[in-house]
Amino acid sequence: MDLSRIPRRRYTPFATPLEFMPNFSRALAQGCPGGKGPNVWIKRDDMLGLFPGGNKTRKLEFLVADAMAQGADTLVTCGAPQSNHCRITLAAAVKEGLRCRFVIEERVPNSYNEDASGNHFMFRLLGVEAITVVPGGTSMAEAMQRVAAEVEALGRKAYIIPGGGSNALGGLGYVACAQELQQQFFEQGVSIDRLVVGSGSSGTHGGLLAGFLGNHIDIPIVGIGVSRDPADQEPLVHKEAQAVADLLGMQMKIPRESVVSIGGYWQPKYSVPNPAMVEAVQMLARTEGIPLDPVYTGKIMAGLIGQARKGFFKPGENLLFLHTGGLPSLHAYEREVLGKAPVAR
Repeated sequence: MDLSRIPRRRYTPFATPLEFMPNFSRALAQGCPGGKGPNVWIKRDDMLGLFPGGNKTRKLEFLVADAMAQGADTLVTCGAPQSNHCRITLAAAVKEGLRCRFVIEERVPNSYNEDASGNHFMFRLLGVEAITVVPGGTSMAEAMQRVAAEVEALGRKAYIIPGGGSNALGGLGYVACAQELQQQFFEQGVSIDRLVVGSGSSGTHGGLLAGFLGNHIDIPIVGIGVSRDPADQEPLVHKEAQAVADLLGMQMKIPRESVVSIGGYWQPKYSVPNPAMVEAVQMLARTEGIPLDPVYTGKIMAGLIGQARKGFFKPGENLLFLHTGGLPSLHAYEREVLGKAPVAR
């Protein structure tokens, strides 16, 4: 799979670490059948560039390059009130000398707070040009088109980036990650049996799946849903993976059975804390010193822990967890994560 012909900005001058987590693996085993669990590794995409980085950084390398090639001077994107994607898109805009505007969707009513900490503090610090807040269920594509029209009326040129950077072009970021992992497995002598990834807007899961299949990496990928259960999530991932494959001219059909996701751990609602997430965030922080965020990676790790305890992940299996970042939003949920405020059950 040749990515060299596609314009790309480079925001991370190194491969993110691939690390074994011995303390976490021992702690996890205590709750698994027979006191034995998987050996858990972590891919530190929370250390990507555009501080503090995350999986959106990889997507934006291709999306921002396309925006600049088209002569855009303003990036327009969307997300929830504590959107990691919006924050990293803004950081890319600042780095490239572009302006940036957001459409923020209140998926949970009254969740937008002008003075919030976490990512919203970063929005203000980095200098977002404008934020349009819309109620949950709004057509984000139409809302972003309206913002783009406002930019155009000022004599400027807008470039719309979909939520999560999830389209075929953004998905190339995780084709690149697949190639990076393949090289790391070889150099470090690591053999991985399964990879666990968050599955939301589908760009990371779909791009990684296309990258694994296209590079003949025979490792199953398990997505943990962060906003949907499998019946709704898996068709999105399959569509994204196929779009990435088609963009690269792979001449292959993505097998539907290669798309695997697990639901339940995101509930009761997207971005609403639950006890399993709190346990997961505390557990990784207190065994390995690695923070997770409460909206995405905390719930993804909760899924890994829960499925290991149910025996879905086998004793001695080498499991790789993809850490997709999100640290700033952790600060907006301090009381919940430290057990000082009630969480939904």
